[in-house]
Amino acid sequence: MASRLPRSFAFLAGANFAAQSAEQLSLAAAPIVAVLLLGAGPGEIGFLATAQTLPFLLMSIPLGLVADRTSRARLMRWAEAVRMLALLALLAAVLCNRLSVGLLAVLGFVGAVGTVAFSVAAPAIVPALVPREAFAQANGRLELVRSAAFAAGPALAGALVAWAGASAAFILASMLSAAALALLLRLVEPPRKPAPAHRPLAALREGAALVWRDAMLRPILLTAVAWNISWFVLQVAYVPYAMRMLGLSVGTVGVTLASYGAGMVVGALLAPRVVTAMPFGRAIQLGPAVSVLAAAAMLLTLAFPFAALAALAFFLFGAGPIIWTITSTTLRQTVTPGAMLGRVSAMFLTVNAGSRPLGAALGGLVGAWWGEPACLFLASAGFVLQAAVIFASQVRTLRQLPAAAG
Repeated sequence: MASRLPRSFAFLAGANFAAQSAEQLSLAAAPIVAVLLLGAGPGEIGFLATAQTLPFLLMSIPLGLVADRTSRARLMRWAEAVRMLALLALLAAVLCNRLSVGLLAVLGFVGAVGTVAFSVAAPAIVPALVPREAFAQANGRLELVRSAAFAAGPALAGALVAWAGASAAFILASMLSAAALALLLRLVEPPRKPAPAHRPLAALREGAALVWRDAMLRPILLTAVAWNISWFVLQVAYVPYAMRMLGLSVGTVGVTLASYGAGMVVGALLAPRVVTAMPFGRAIQLGPAVSVLAAAAMLLTLAFPFAALAALAFFLFGAGPIIWTITSTTLRQTVTPGAMLGRVSAMFLTVNAGSRPLGAALGGLVGAWWGEPACLFLASAGFVLQAAVIFASQVRTLRQLPAAAG
């Protein structure tokens, strides 16, 4: 039976809910507003997407170093304040008819810096708020919220813009960000020992060495890299493949893609039962194994071009990897010394973010030369590889969480 999480964690969970909802609303609303109000085309939308994702590459490691040397609760407050100010500036620009693609990109970049800081600090502060045996439960709660925001954010943003105008989505996102900040102001972080004096590069090398040498952290990182590259190879190819070869309408393509968010919610709900029903190492391996099944379902659409089969593939891609995220984050929090959690989380965030454009570029190249089916086969090979990495690692030997790092 799940134990009751401490009251201090409730403030983090509530802030996470509000912050993730604000982020997904604004991310979905920005391109819609750019098209409707500014007549933006694919080039401008790509520029916006780059601005919104670039901070994950540029800022994750610097902010991870900050998280290990200062109060993580304070860093999250500053992060949310930055995001809220960026959203308010967007709202003001819309209301004053001063919006431009350039301004959208700049404010999207600023808001994403806040998102990166929040994303680095949140998993790093969990071990200070909850007992070790509740790590998986706490991570599951946070991921459930993220999954729900991911699933509902785009639909809600589109509905708000359509029904109430361009400003409505940014008004709600600003209110949610303000609520997150209010909850973070009530979050009390237990005191930590002062971090020893470190030069930034030395601290970074120390964190990288820990990840690469640790028998648990290294395969988790390599599995995540292979998964992200494969996922973005598939993402690049799927929409043209679905419309040209499966003959799906635009609306049906949207339904199949929405199955991913539904899978995320279901996976997050099932994660606590999965963790208690099987050895911990097997629970970690479940997500990569489900991804292989999802890739197989997508390959089957080559022979059986049914929308339901594509939707099933996306549902599995949502459900399995969320269980992976919860369990692998729990293991990472356990084996990483508390003083290094910020920079280690930042390294995982940076590597994952860097893998995505690589996968997108690879998918675009393969699709241009050999067509969308070749991308499906390449992505499937990558999903098999990521499962092989984690199944061959020492993670498979874990019956339960290992002893906590000092």
